[in-house]
Amino acid sequence: MEYHNPVLLKETVDGLAVKPNGTYVDVTFGGGGHSREILSRLGEEGRLFAFDQDQDALKNAIDDSRFVLINENFRYIKRFLKFYGVREVDGILADFGVSSHQFDVAERGFSTRFEANLDMRMNQQNELSAFHVVNEYEEERLKQVFLQYGELRAASAMARVIVAHREQEPIVTSEQLKTVLKKFLPPRHENKVLAQIYQAIRIEVNQEIQVLKEFLEQTPEVLKVGGRLSVISYHSLEDRLVKRFIRNGMFEGEPERDVFGNFEVPLKKVNGLIVPSKEEIAINGRARSAKLRVAEKI
Repeated sequence: MEYHNPVLLKETVDGLAVKPNGTYVDVTFGGGGHSREILSRLGEEGRLFAFDQDQDALKNAIDDSRFVLINENFRYIKRFLKFYGVREVDGILADFGVSSHQFDVAERGFSTRFEANLDMRMNQQNELSAFHVVNEYEEERLKQVFLQYGELRAASAMARVIVAHREQEPIVTSEQLKTVLKKFLPPRHENKVLAQIYQAIRIEVNQEIQVLKEFLEQTPEVLKVGGRLSVISYHSLEDRLVKRFIRNGMFEGEPERDVFGNFEVPLKKVNGLIVPSKEEIAINGRARSAKLRVAEKI
């Protein structure tokens, strides 16, 4: 079984405009598909650093003197590059979302297809798991998770039902959670709603939105002038943040303008939004919701 089939492989690496002797970072190493493509375009003096907090990804480490794999969350990109004596790089690649491997290994608890304990931790060392979110969050907090991260209209009622059930017994497995929320899963849309529920819990467990914001805020400091940022998002919450940060240099509101109505931002977008072709989606169904945005440090 392949660990992960990289999405928009050529387009994402093309977005970096790789210089043979440049220094690059792949912050979501996974199966190493994007990293291998970057290395194939680097010369002997080129360097590639990769991040992945998942222990399973370490098995895919590439034996190449130009390559370093850092077993950490990419929210610490600046700190760990500094540790390796690197202050600025020529390009950063990020492919957000869950790897095929994480979806396909039942016991990781990411997929709605399998019966498994509620887990969903990308870093298996983290204390917070899906079990804690479902069984220990107060009703209001649980509602906010479903509302903000799953964009579920029945968020309030779902949280109420979960809290009522867990007073009798804990909700330990994915199948139990499905049973508890059964009345919110219409037969024709069961998989869609379940996916939204799982997405909401997963984002909370892994602090994905906070991590994304922290990462994006560091990119202008880490990139050289003319350096590229090439980012794939899979849901509207992520994509909205990436789009706003590239456009405004911030996530909310508008930047301050001068008397002429102009404002300074650290990045400028390169080309428009790129999405997978029908051919790629036919081969890799998980590419369907992918959105690629490329920016350059000004």
